[in-house]
Amino acid sequence: MDLRTFLAQSPDLADAACVDGFAAHWAPMRLSRGAHANHQGQPERNEYIVLNGYLASSICDQDGKEVCVGFYVGPCVVTPNIARTREGVSLVSIAATTDASLVRIETDLLTELMVSAQSIRNWGNTVMRDTLAEKAEREWCLAALGGAERLTWFREAFPGYETKFAHSLIASFLGITPVTLSRLRARDKNK
Repeated sequence: MDLRTFLAQSPDLADAACVDGFAAHWAPMRLSRGAHANHQGQPERNEYIVLNGYLASSICDQDGKEVCVGFYVGPCVVTPNIARTREGVSLVSIAATTDASLVRIETDLLTELMVSAQSIRNWGNTVMRDTLAEKAEREWCLAALGGAERLTWFREAFPGYETKFAHSLIASFLGITPVTLSRLRARDKNK
């Protein structure tokens, strides 16, 4: 999908001139499978939209253990910078799990555009609201559900992602081991 078509789908950006002007500020970006849009611990000043392809975000602890915290299937907006950075430094790494086409814009420029145009401000606020709702739902899932129920929740919240992402990433995202995920999937097949 191209950026203009993606932006035009938003009810907040219904005006064609606004969509064209807004789209002109985004720069194209290509990632090969395994390449990173950004790295945890490095400066990060961009916002991203995935137009095509799949990406996953993760956090790595001091012992090198990686935990998946997000999935992106284009076309979609990546979690806003404010929710994945602290003082301009990335809290997550975002890597392409397939070849991917993205666009990016500097966060400060997007903020300026949001201040100057109500429709872009509304678009940005909708993105943030949707992101917060998704993160709250995942937190609830991890706190309140057992392994089987987490998998059921995942399938409902992210239909088709089981075929798009490595099961190790999905297990990590759900806070279970890959072996547990494999057993749960096998049990479902035997029903």
